[in-house]
Amino acid sequence: MKKTIKVLAATALFSLTAAPGQASDHTLTISSWAPPTHGMNALMWPRLVEMIEEATDGAVTAELKLGLAPPPAQMDLVQDGAAGLSVIFHGYQAGRFVTTKLIELPGYDGSAEAASVAYWNAYESLLSKAREHRGVKVIGLFTHGPAQLHTSEQVTSLDQLAGLKVRIPGGVASDVGTALGVTGIKVPATKVYETLASKAADGVVMPMESRKGFKLTEVAKNVYEMPGGLYRGSFALIMNEDSFADLPEDLQQALESKVFGLAASQESGRIWDQIDAIGRDGTTETEGNAITPATAADAAKFQEISTGIIASVLTEVSETGVDAQAAYAMIKADMAAH
Repeated sequence: MKKTIKVLAATALFSLTAAPGQASDHTLTISSWAPPTHGMNALMWPRLVEMIEEATDGAVTAELKLGLAPPPAQMDLVQDGAAGLSVIFHGYQAGRFVTTKLIELPGYDGSAEAASVAYWNAYESLLSKAREHRGVKVIGLFTHGPAQLHTSEQVTSLDQLAGLKVRIPGGVASDVGTALGVTGIKVPATKVYETLASKAADGVVMPMESRKGFKLTEVAKNVYEMPGGLYRGSFALIMNEDSFADLPEDLQQALESKVFGLAASQESGRIWDQIDAIGRDGTTETEGNAITPATAADAAKFQEISTGIIASVLTEVSETGVDAQAAYAMIKADMAAH
C-alpha cells in the first residue's frame, strides 16, 4: 500500500485508492481545493488515507478529487454529501466560526504539530461545546505554521506595512492586518498567484509552505519574518455524517480509535511542519528571493499590538459560552509541554 501511495503522489494524486487485488468495501470521496502538487495533496491526504486503510485492514479507502468547489464552499459540499471528506479553512467564512480564532492568535511558541495537538485537546475539552461545526463530523483539527508577510518589494520594518495592499484570509489575520494598517484584500489561497502577478496586491500573509505550494517564489520574492509569525491558520478535517453512519460499527470504532481526533490532528500538523521546511528551502535556493528577519524592536512592537488582539478575541470567544481563558491557557500549556 505504501508503494501505491508514493507512486500516486508523484502523479499529482488524482486518485488515492487501494492497490489492485486489495479492493476496499467502502471508498470515500475527498474534496481538495489546493493545487495538485500542494503539500496537502502530495503528503497529507496520502498519509491520512494510508492511516484509514491500515486501521480498517483495507476495508475503507478514499479517492481524491480536485476542483469540486472553491475553498469557502467545502463545508457545505461535505454537509450536502457531495464529498465524504474535506479540509476547511475557518477564516474563509467570517462569522461562522468564532472559537477557532483561539488557535490563530499570535504569540504561541511551537511547531504546527504542537499547535495541532493542543488544538484538538482544547476542542475536545472546551471548544466543541460551541457546536460550530453542526452538520458535519469533525475528524481532526490542525494549524499551518507561523504566517509571514510575502511581498514583491522588500520590507524591512513594520512601519512600511501601513497602506500596503495585502491579501488576508480572514479570522485573526484580518485583526492583525487592521492593527498594522494594511489594506486588506480577501481572496482564497487558490487566487493568490494571479492576484500578486496582476499587481492587485503588494503582498500576502501566508505560511512558508506557500513559497512552494502556491509558487510565491515567482511573484513575491521577499519574506518579512516575524518570530512566532503574524498568526496561525485554523483548519478542520471534516466528514459527511451519513458517510460515517453508513460504515459498519466495527469500522467506525477502528477509525475513531486509531485515526480520527488526536492522531489525524497530530499527523496533519507534523506534515505541515515538513512542507513549511520545504517552502523555506525553496526560498533560500531560489535566486532573487530573500528572507528579512524582523528587528528586535519590531518584534517587541508587534508583541504589544498582539496583546490587544488577544484580549479582543478572548472576549469574542467568551460570548459563545466557551471558557475562553481556560482554553487559551490550555493551548499554551500543551504547546509548551509538547
